[in-house]
Amino acid sequence: MTLQMTNRIKMPLGFWDGIRQLGLTAHDVARKAQLPLTIIADPVVTIAQYFAIWQAYSELIDDTAQGIIKLATGFETAHYPPSVLAAYHARDYRDALKRMGRYKQLCPPESLHITEEGENCTIELEWLNTEQPGPLILTGITLAFLLELGRKGTGKPLKAKLVELPHSMGDVQTLEAYFGCPIQFNPNCSKLTIHRADLDHPFVSYNAELLEILTPVLDQSLSEQQNNRSITAMVKWFIKRSLSGGRPDIHTIASELGMSERTLQRKLTEEGSNFKHLLSQVRHEQAREYLSDPSLDIKEVAFLIGYEDQNSFYRAFRAWEGDTPSKWRMEHLGADSIN
Repeated sequence: MTLQMTNRIKMPLGFWDGIRQLGLTAHDVARKAQLPLTIIADPVVTIAQYFAIWQAYSELIDDTAQGIIKLATGFETAHYPPSVLAAYHARDYRDALKRMGRYKQLCPPESLHITEEGENCTIELEWLNTEQPGPLILTGITLAFLLELGRKGTGKPLKAKLVELPHSMGDVQTLEAYFGCPIQFNPNCSKLTIHRADLDHPFVSYNAELLEILTPVLDQSLSEQQNNRSITAMVKWFIKRSLSGGRPDIHTIASELGMSERTLQRKLTEEGSNFKHLLSQVRHEQAREYLSDPSLDIKEVAFLIGYEDQNSFYRAFRAWEGDTPSKWRMEHLGADSIN
């Protein structure tokens, strides 16, 4: 289940100027990506073209790690789009990240899932409406820019606690020196973990007057975009990405959608659904998907769809399928594939 997004992507302002500063030409990147040269002047591209451009950039640079760092740090604030400007001029680092997560919905194909727990704040990058993850270098640049946003905004040399990437990219020591923390490689994992205390640092770039102008415009654009989508589909997507962190609640998801709990309930009712039903539906769908993976044991499946104990999962699954998870898996995968 993916949130349905437009297939059109706005190229980051300053991208082509940024790669020129690294010694590359826009023509070289376009040719490497096997795209017409007219793409350079096009502010909007398809997801496939967008990924091809980033992949071409990755293949053309000599040092991937330096390519990540230089591009993430080289964007001038004058080239920031309105959604990023609203984050750069936020009150503090926490406010900035919240704005990035909220307004990133205007700029697919990736989204940011931000959680605070204990002494940590974790920012996870997820890809939307794509059959495969975006280029690795784009993942690295996105996570580097989120830390760079905090550094520029606070004026402090902030360090991350941990960076998790799907695969190695470039000189690991160079990246660890930039982030100021260890880097781990985990398949299907793109996360930046920072010190939660750093979120309270005020931004020296805070501009209340500019935010008063930008925020209503961005919120209106987001509202118009959301009105063109199914609320049911959006809620299911938010539930899915929040399951392993516990039981998602309607208040939290309503907040992520920028509306009150009452408004969300009303919109779901208008579409003939309700939050409790959608939660159960997503859990059912995810349970079937996870049980189809023989490497996951039943206890892991229960945790991944938000159940704290295995017995609760068994009761729910019997209500969905009329059978136990173990028997359902055996019938659908065959005894040989789970031995």
